[in-house]
Amino acid sequence: MEPRAVSESRTIKTVLVLPPDTNQHGTIFGGKVMALIDEVAAITSMRHARKPSVTASIDSLHFINPARIGDVLTIEAFVTSTGKTSMEIFCRVTSENLKTRLKTLTTTSFITMVAIDEYGKPSPVPPVIPETEEEKRLYETAKIRKERRYQSKKEFETFLGNRSS
Repeated sequence: MEPRAVSESRTIKTVLVLPPDTNQHGTIFGGKVMALIDEVAAITSMRHARKPSVTASIDSLHFINPARIGDVLTIEAFVTSTGKTSMEIFCRVTSENLKTRLKTLTTTSFITMVAIDEYGKPSPVPPVIPETEEEKRLYETAKIRKERRYQSKKEFETFLGNRSS
């Protein structure tokens, strides 16, 4: 398969934080942010693979700063590395206070998406070509994150093995 540049699948979505999206503190629900991340990661992975994909795991999700009612959220995602059928997606969420124009990093996440064929089975994806310094850094460190995912999955499977359904 012909490799594809990160820029071919980079996805950016902008949304306004509204009262129904927030908790009693006036800050956005974490679950709302997670849903936005999952949606943007899915679009990114489908753009890269040029076929449907599904979420395999959310490997890390860090809530760094809150977003408040009236803030504008920008959700940006791009493919950092690929396996045979999987794609690691990095997602960054920033909030912007429209009055002050102050932009703040609110959330970061790594998501693993798997491309699927018409039968719902894993399907091969093309390699990714990092272009910017940030993309190259994330590409170079992807093997470490993949190993952590593998270890975490094994630990979880061991835990489940000790339980009866």
